[in-house]
Amino acid sequence: MTDFVPDECVDVNVSEDSGKRYLHLGGTSWVQGSMNLRKPFDLDLEYVQRMMAWMLWWDEEAQPIPHVVQLGLGAASLTKFCHHRLKAVVTAVELNPQVIQVCRHLFKLPANDDMLQVVQANAAQWVAHEQNHGVAEALQVDLYDQDAAGPVLDSVAFYADCAKVLTPDGTLVVNLFGRHSSFETSMNHLSQVFAQGGVWAFAPTREGNTVVMARHSPMAPSADTLQLKARQLQARWGWPVEKWLHRIRPWTPAS
Repeated sequence: MTDFVPDECVDVNVSEDSGKRYLHLGGTSWVQGSMNLRKPFDLDLEYVQRMMAWMLWWDEEAQPIPHVVQLGLGAASLTKFCHHRLKAVVTAVELNPQVIQVCRHLFKLPANDDMLQVVQANAAQWVAHEQNHGVAEALQVDLYDQDAAGPVLDSVAFYADCAKVLTPDGTLVVNLFGRHSSFETSMNHLSQVFAQGGVWAFAPTREGNTVVMARHSPMAPSADTLQLKARQLQARWGWPVEKWLHRIRPWTPAS
């Protein structure tokens, strides 16, 4: 597929405060991503850690090296973590070439290799292309512009293409603004594509980010199985995974 090259992309700006580096788009104060300067490969923001909750449903024995796809690079936090720490195969799709350049120079994003491909392309076109279907154990979607007024891509057709990118047991993870008027619309769109009982949502973070997971089949493991997996992930990575189990619920569309 030929990369989509936009005629114009917003400028990228970087700020630093209290040992952290932040990425911004278009001169706004909205944080599009952050990096702890002392721990550049850790996941710094709470909602970004929650974007890894797909691992609760990941069968590591059956698929020890998952393929993780990210739509929207941000400050490359998820990309770096999945490549450097998780040792996954990673594909990141980013529209703005300046974001890729800044992440490479200032956010320690590695060069492409056999395990990492950062692709400058339109995310909607990428997920629609047949060669990208059925490839991902996890698809992480975090697509916002400089105004952060709602997801840039949010239609039923877009989520249907995202579903095609997943393996039969794969998980879609989306960052939504739980207190934004677009949230109910986004959830209804997801519910039209994925199985009943297959869409789960976290409670919003303090900043309002609501991480949502969606799968082809209902997410209904036993409580004991989830608790054990959560305890293992928390011990391995230091995230508050056991608390996540009290912050996530299946989504039921309003009748």
